Amino acid sequence: MDNRDVETTPGRPLPPRAPAEVAQTSLLRFVLNGEPVIVASPAHWSLLEVLRYQLRLTGTKQGCDKGDCGACTVLLDGRPINSCLLLALEVEGRAVQTVEGLGVGGTPHALQRSFDRAGAAQCGFCTPGMLMSAEALLEGKRARGDTTIDTAEIAEALSGNLCRCTGYTKILSAVADAWRATS
Repeated sequence: MDNRDVETTPGRPLPPRAPAEVAQTSLLRFVLNGEPVIVASPAHWSLLEVLRYQLRLTGTKQGCDKGDCGACTVLLDGRPINSCLLLALEVEGRAVQTVEGLGVGGTPHALQRSFDRAGAAQCGFCTPGMLMSAEALLEGKRARGDTTIDTAEIAEALSGNLCRCTGYTKILSAVADAWRATS
């Protein structure tokens, strides 16, 4: 007897739901933009989904959902990752920084100011991911004590972030300007 027969036979109970159909949640504890967070999340959700749909941090953009565009880039323990590809469960006990965590006390971050001055954003959809990848680059260079930056290393750092509007010239210039302004 198949399920159609069971469902349409009067007086017969429906088969029990499969375990995958029952929503399971997990309690996550991590540091988000410098603040400890505890959130109950569906176990199958990505970090992107938790950030946007539970924590309402919509600066992290949902683009391709395949790790191709970089619009969802956030920093995990200081390293850029595509939040659409990471299960939220994997951030337990770790530090996550989103674009909302760049500026301090309402003051824009040097990268944000530089992008604005250079006109490095048109539609702006890619901008949060670009900013987070650029932040990882600049912070890494500072940590190593580097004193110079060149266009090739900026382009490499941003290679996982796609922009359909600007042609990248102003973006590369904005990152270099932010480096000079903060070094």
